Amino acid sequence: MALKFTLLFLTLLAHIVNSQQPATFDIGKYGGKPNANIAEALSSAWKEACAATTPSTIVVPKGTFLLNQLKLVGPCKAPIELQVQGTIRAPSDYTQLPDKNAEWITINYVDHLTISGGGIFDGQGKEAWTKNDCGKNPKCVKLPINLSFNFITNSIIHDVTTQDSKNFHVNVIGCKNVTFQQFTVSAPGESINTDGLHIAKSEGIYVLESVIKTGDDCISVGDGMKELHIEKVTCGPGHGISVGSLGKGATEEDVTGIYVKNCTFTGTQNGIRVKTWPSAPAKLKITGLHYEDIIMDNVENPIVIDQEYCPWNQCKLDSPSLIKISEMTVKNIKGTSASPVAVSFVCSKTVPCENVEMGDIDLTYSGNQGPITTKCSNIKPTFVGKQNPPICANATQSS
Repeated sequence: MALKFTLLFLTLLAHIVNSQQPATFDIGKYGGKPNANIAEALSSAWKEACAATTPSTIVVPKGTFLLNQLKLVGPCKAPIELQVQGTIRAPSDYTQLPDKNAEWITINYVDHLTISGGGIFDGQGKEAWTKNDCGKNPKCVKLPINLSFNFITNSIIHDVTTQDSKNFHVNVIGCKNVTFQQFTVSAPGESINTDGLHIAKSEGIYVLESVIKTGDDCISVGDGMKELHIEKVTCGPGHGISVGSLGKGATEEDVTGIYVKNCTFTGTQNGIRVKTWPSAPAKLKITGLHYEDIIMDNVENPIVIDQEYCPWNQCKLDSPSLIKISEMTVKNIKGTSASPVAVSFVCSKTVPCENVEMGDIDLTYSGNQGPITTKCSNIKPTFVGKQNPPICANATQSS
C-alpha cells in the first residue's frame, strides 16, 4: 500500500513538474528543413505557441535555414521564447522579399518575449550595400532591417547574433522594459547605414555586455526615448553611440535619461556623440545624458556635441538648431584620440547647451597633425577633477 501511494505521489509530482516546463515547438515538426525557406513553418509554430496558455519555446535547431520574410504578431496568451540555435539567412537580393516595404523579420505586440539560442540572423547585405545611395538620393530604395521590434514589453534578447543586415540591424520602437544582453552585431566597417541598434519612442531599454561591430552607429537614439541604459558594451568598428540625429521632424518628442557606462570604443569614427540638425523645425529637449567610465582606443572624435549636423550638405547652417541640450555629465573618460580634436562641443547659439559637467577626462593624441585640443562654442561646462587636455579653454559664446 505504501509503495502504491509512493508511486502515485511520484507520478503526480512528475505531472506537476512537466506541466510547468515550457512546451516545445520545433520547426521541423511544421515542415522546416535546412537550406529551405522556413517562413511557413516558423509562422505555423508561432501561431500554435502563441495560443498556448502556458510558457512555450519555438526551436530553430542547429543548421542553416533560409527565410524570405517573416512577421510575428501577438499578443500571446503566455510567455514565449524563440530559440535560434542555427543560422537563419535572408535572400541576398532584397527584391526577392514578398513585401518590399517591410523589414526582414518583424515582431509586434508581444509581452514576455525571449529570443535566445546562440544562433545567427544573417541578413546577407553585401550586395545591397553596393546599391545604397540614400546619402545622395532622397528617393532611394528602402532596404530591409534585420530585426524590427515594435510594442514589445518585459522581454529579453540574449546570446544571439545579427549579421550583415542590409539596413539597420535592429529597430526598437514603442517598447518598454526590454533587455539586450550578450547580444552581438557583426558587419564590416565599410557597410552602409548598418546601425547596430536604433532605439526610439521607448522606455526602460537595457543594452548590456554586448559586442557591436558595424559600419554606422553602434547604437543610435531616436526621439521619444526615456531611460536607456547602455553598459559594458564594446563598440568598433562603427560610428560610436549617438543621440540623434534629431530635429528634422516637427513633432519629434523629448529625449531624457540616457546612461552609458563601462563601455569601450575601438577604432571608431566617434565615441559618444549628440547630433541635431540646423535649419530644422523640431524644438524638443535633450536632457539627462550621463556618460561614465569609458575607454577610447584610437577614436577619431571621442566626445562630440554637433548641433550643426548636416551630412552630404542636405541642409543650410544659417538657422541654428532649436533643440535644447542640458543636464549632461561626462566623467572618467580615458584613452587615445585619433585626431587632435579630442572634444568638440558645437552647441546652438539660439539655445546654448546648459549644465554640462566634465569630470576626470584623460585623452592623449600621438599623431602629427598638431597638439591635442578641444573645440567649444555656445557652452560653458563646469569641471570636476583633472581635465587632459584642458577643455573649452578658448570657448566662444555667441551673443
